[in-house]
Amino acid sequence: QVQLVESGGGLVQAGGSLRLSCTVSGGIFSRNAMGWYRQAPGNERELVARINSGGLTDCEDSVKGRFTISKDNAKNTMYLQMNSLKPEDTAVYYCNVRRLLVGLPSRDYWGQGTQVTVSS
Repeated sequence: QVQLVESGGGLVQAGGSLRLSCTVSGGIFSRNAMGWYRQAPGNERELVARINSGGLTDCEDSVKGRFTISKDNAKNTMYLQMNSLKPEDTAVYYCNVRRLLVGLPSRDYWGQGTQVTVSS
């Protein structure tokens, strides 16, 4: 029932911009923390930015001032606006929703990933 569908990845030159979208179905959007992760070849998956149910956000130092995470509750959609892209931003970007369950470990839901490639 829960499904995360991402879009917006692509190929862009250094200094360019992309906007990633993640639409969440299954009734878990508004009550849970969400985030964007990325994984470059040979690297571990890392957190890029996160947003809680109240809309408070945080980004990793490497993307602060360049990336903005946001969400539209009416559309059940989360966004990652990426500006001033650098080659080191090249990675597969994943949408994540972390659902907290009473008396149980939290459960993570993931999108399929969308490729972002930044050329120099």
